[in-house]
Amino acid sequence: MTTDDIVSLIRTGEGQTIEFKKSYESVTKDVYETVCSFSNSDGGHIFLGVLDDGTINGIREDRVEAEKKDFVTTVNNAMKLHPPLYLCPEAYSIEGKTILYVYVPKAAYVCRCRGRVFDRNNDSDIDITDNEELMYRLYARKSGNYFVNKVYPAFAVSDLDTGAIEHARQMTRVRSDAHPWLSMNDEQLLRSADLILEDTATRQEGLTLAAVLLFGRRSTIMSVLPQHKTDAIYRIENMDRYDDRDVIVANLLESYDRLMEFGRKHLNDPFVLEGVQSVSARDAILREIISNMLEHRDFSSGFVAKLIIERDRIYTENSNQPHGFGRLKLDTLQPFSKNPPISKVFREIGLADELGSGMRNTYKYTKLYSGGTPDFEEGDVFRATIPLNSTATERVGPVNVRSTPHDNPHDNPHDNPHDEARTEQILKFCAVPRNRTEIQEYLDIKDRSYFQKKILKPLLDSGDLCLTLPDKPQSKNQRYVAKLNRDLKK
Repeated sequence: MTTDDIVSLIRTGEGQTIEFKKSYESVTKDVYETVCSFSNSDGGHIFLGVLDDGTINGIREDRVEAEKKDFVTTVNNAMKLHPPLYLCPEAYSIEGKTILYVYVPKAAYVCRCRGRVFDRNNDSDIDITDNEELMYRLYARKSGNYFVNKVYPAFAVSDLDTGAIEHARQMTRVRSDAHPWLSMNDEQLLRSADLILEDTATRQEGLTLAAVLLFGRRSTIMSVLPQHKTDAIYRIENMDRYDDRDVIVANLLESYDRLMEFGRKHLNDPFVLEGVQSVSARDAILREIISNMLEHRDFSSGFVAKLIIERDRIYTENSNQPHGFGRLKLDTLQPFSKNPPISKVFREIGLADELGSGMRNTYKYTKLYSGGTPDFEEGDVFRATIPLNSTATERVGPVNVRSTPHDNPHDNPHDNPHDEARTEQILKFCAVPRNRTEIQEYLDIKDRSYFQKKILKPLLDSGDLCLTLPDKPQSKNQRYVAKLNRDLKK
């Protein structure tokens, strides 16, 4: 590495893979904690003789060789670092001052410093020894095996949802009308996708966890992964809770379909041109962020994956085994496949493309959809945020339903001629008892909160509508009927 390269790294400042240590007269003890954390994470660069703010302080000239020797001796001492690391500092002269530079590579095993385990989080070395979850994640990152490759010999193909497998088989026509899966039976399809493997410990074959997640029935999934759940939330009016919600406990193919339907239900699809062709930028964005959330999440965690739509953004959150921390940049992206068997199936059925393309597509279609720039943040929880403009979340519907809000909440709700016409329409419809859903669908109003607050409640308060079960206003069997002595207009 040249002196210019060293200066460039120092100017970058401390972060996930760069650490400065003063070490003017001796190597400070916390240097070895950084060595340990770099070894356990993604590797990194250590500079001795540089202050925290990047100022080159240098090492005392008569101590340079001594610090080199001390460092090498310590990292090779199993009582200090285990397993020992074979690292050698290099001396560089910058601005007339000598510094030492050490590159710590990522190790294939877990490293300990004085019996403690350290991991890197941004510019800090964190002692995670007593944190069971973080220790599990660290060992999982170091393991050559994937959690979703866990084998369940007790399960057979008959334990899966054959309808889901057939659905996947037909979806391959997106890629090719002669796709090999079209001529395979269910077991052959699963084997070709590496979803039937041999347990290395027992030498027994069985379905993998990936197979259960992709094609399993709800009961099968719950028997091996009871924490599995995906939450879809729409939050525009009621910011403390939600306006609409879908809690999804299903296999990944059904989860994808339900999440896409939820997004289409609550996001408008304005006209967008890509070149000379009309495209659905909304659907393209939903496809990428939903696929990413489902195929790359850490299924060993109890963290609930979420798709949340708010007035100015849509974002996803899912548990993650990070290969770094912080915001991802398109020009420096280094994609990693977190669950290769699931990713393979998603690619074959057209729900995903090559690794890394999802982020590029999301950038492109977000520009077309809202004019904004998406944000991706890597960590123990992966977050993808898509900015929205008012066009995306603006509610649409009949003019006589939403074009007549009252500035004064004490105004008579029937003063407006549109409201009066709507009231008569509702009362005629409710000449026989109707439930809430029937009235809402009759008026073509999708927003439940708006309907209850602005339409149903005023009619109940005025006595125009009556409850069929007045002692149980929240009953699921509740019906609403027009007051019998009301003189309805014909």
